[in-house]
Amino acid sequence: MKYLSACEADTIRFARQFARTLKGHEIVALNGTLGMGKTVFVRAVIQALTNTEIEIPSPTFTLLQTYDTSKGTVYHFDFYRLKNPEEAYEIGIEDAFSDGICFIEWPEKIGTLLPHKAIHITFTNTSEGRQIEVKD
Repeated sequence: MKYLSACEADTIRFARQFARTLKGHEIVALNGTLGMGKTVFVRAVIQALTNTEIEIPSPTFTLLQTYDTSKGTVYHFDFYRLKNPEEAYEIGIEDAFSDGICFIEWPEKIGTLLPHKAIHITFTNTSEGRQIEVKD
């Protein structure tokens, strides 16, 4: 599925639609360069799942933020600063994979640790805005 986002509000709208498709226990790999809207997307999904406008900080420095939702715990990882895939074990990636919903920014940083069943969402620039492509 492909979606064209002309602005941040479009990305938020699409993220809220995506949130309705989640059942629990999904692993979502978010691909795209810096500033493409990955965190905006996850923030909107979490707000939709919690039915609140709670503050959702980027986990760039903490590497992980967790949220309790109606569909289980949401784990929001940002592996931009990871130096090697094994560091993901230190912050509980295995537990997250077996419990709740995982959103992983910079999934390429964990290499083969990323399960094959992951849903891939890729953000790319186009002349009309940002294209968001979902592949399961």
